[in-house]
Amino acid sequence: MFFARKAVTLPRADEALPGRSQAIPTAATHWVFRRPLNGPNPEGFEEAVFGMGCFWGAERKFWQIGDGIWSTAAGYAGGFTPNPTYEETCSGRTGHTEVVRVVYDPSKVRFADLLRIFWENHDPTQGMRQGNDIGTQYRSAIFAASEAQLAEAKASREAYQARLKSAGYPDITTEIAPAGPFYFAEEYHQQYLAKNPNGYCGLGGTGVSCPIGLKT
Repeated sequence: MFFARKAVTLPRADEALPGRSQAIPTAATHWVFRRPLNGPNPEGFEEAVFGMGCFWGAERKFWQIGDGIWSTAAGYAGGFTPNPTYEETCSGRTGHTEVVRVVYDPSKVRFADLLRIFWENHDPTQGMRQGNDIGTQYRSAIFAASEAQLAEAKASREAYQARLKSAGYPDITTEIAPAGPFYFAEEYHQQYLAKNPNGYCGLGGTGVSCPIGLKT
């Protein structure tokens, strides 16, 4: 996806594109689950936001968990530009990375289980890229919805770093921070690989197992 655009340095807030005051159009309904894409969510359900490179493949990893996942959505987070478009995000001038928002039932799926999916299904040591996808929009990130998520994400990073180091990998570069605004991506990005089963997916893990969560 847009291989030629290779911004690898995040902009400052005063350098970021201005964006817009209104949300860009997106899908009303989740293509796989046939539920409203933007809620309302059932009482007691929680949200988590992950960046793993191209959001097409990352979103599929989470909806394929099945039971306990209420919804997933492709979007943009971690930057400055309000309501960015895909093209703006790919320019490297918004500060955002491609992310997936996961709405889940914590009585069936633990945050630790989502963290295991996250760590094992991409390479979190690559900085501003993921495989052949190069740019700030492909950086690895976890945006925590609560202090408990933030602490658990940081602890999981330390545990996985030890495993990766033993396997010869460099330090994890994953950004872990409190969640800011999540902006939905355009309709055609939502559940893209369900609509286009043979579509592009550059997602690939390290092959190193993560010592937290359950096998899913």
